[in-house]
Amino acid sequence: MKHHKAIRKFGREKNERKAFVKGLLVNLIRHGKIETTLARAKEIRPHVEKLVTLAKTDAVSRRRLVASRIMNQDVETSKLFKEYAVKYKDVTGGYTRILKLPTRISDGAQRAVIEFI
Repeated sequence: MKHHKAIRKFGREKNERKAFVKGLLVNLIRHGKIETTLARAKEIRPHVEKLVTLAKTDAVSRRRLVASRIMNQDVETSKLFKEYAVKYKDVTGGYTRILKLPTRISDGAQRAVIEFI
């Protein structure tokens, strides 16, 4: 049975998929918002929420944990702790929003923008 195992595979193997999701996370943290497909936006949302929640407590162990989850990107790690964690200090969740866009003409894929609120 496939109860509670709704993972999107994106036509990739496990390691490729993990690297792909981490790349999307890094770009979202770097730019504040990204335009992608709806499935990709829905897949990275819980990862981003967990990273911001971890970043609210500034400790060395938390910094190392967050850095390991986003491929040791120093600039993005510090931005997460200095900018986003301070911004959402009093918020308990819901740091991102997904806005749907018109479908892509070439292949009919549903597009979306995921951004920090």
